[in-house]
Amino acid sequence: AIGRVCGELLRPVSLELGGKSAAIVLDDVDLGAIMPSLQFVNFMNQGQTCVTCSRLLAPQSRYKEVVEAVAAMASSMKVGNPLEASTEIGPMATAEHRSKVEGYIAKGKAEATLVAGGGRPKGLERGWFVEPTVFADMSNSATIAREEIFGPVLSVIPYKDDADAVRMANDSIYGLGGSVFSADPERAMAVARRVHTGTIGINGYPVAIGSPFGGVKASGIGREFGPEAMQGYQQLKSIYVAG
Repeated sequence: AIGRVCGELLRPVSLELGGKSAAIVLDDVDLGAIMPSLQFVNFMNQGQTCVTCSRLLAPQSRYKEVVEAVAAMASSMKVGNPLEASTEIGPMATAEHRSKVEGYIAKGKAEATLVAGGGRPKGLERGWFVEPTVFADMSNSATIAREEIFGPVLSVIPYKDDADAVRMANDSIYGLGGSVFSADPERAMAVARRVHTGTIGINGYPVAIGSPFGGVKASGIGREFGPEAMQGYQQLKSIYVAG
């Protein structure tokens, strides 16, 4: 709606919108070594982050291993008071939003296999909590793999090879964040360059505030951070001088 108004008024606009980012796990990774970074990109701020990698693309050759590792990670995360240092998953922002997230979990149960979470944690009656939830045995066309849930809900989707992983990562209306995990930095970089997204991380998502941040496709237009952010506030003027 803001973009429409700015278009009618011919005003410049920068829009940082939603995302359905993919974390691509290549077949050469050490799962134990990457699990802390994978936990962060999958569940940062309990999924209430625009760049959350809520799709995890795993190689078919190691799919069962990845699913089991991620399910164990999600099941072990501490849910509770966000003011406590040991808490890893806090509440949803509102009761209404928790209901929305739970609606997506219900859809996921009809589209995929629930391997972790899926309910409300016991002993936390006060607060709008949702368990870290992981779904497997699904395609990239499932509702929970297409739409932004904005909660602690992860879809683990199998792919055949690197080219298939890139295709699936790009098969989304969004393009904001993402990550590629590999034991070979050059291989990871080659895959990352082919993902159509405004930002992407290698073996994590270490945001660099001095670099431009923003999305492509339905994830928005314009850039924040870095010197490039100033371009949205500038207009060039040309002065032609006769010789």
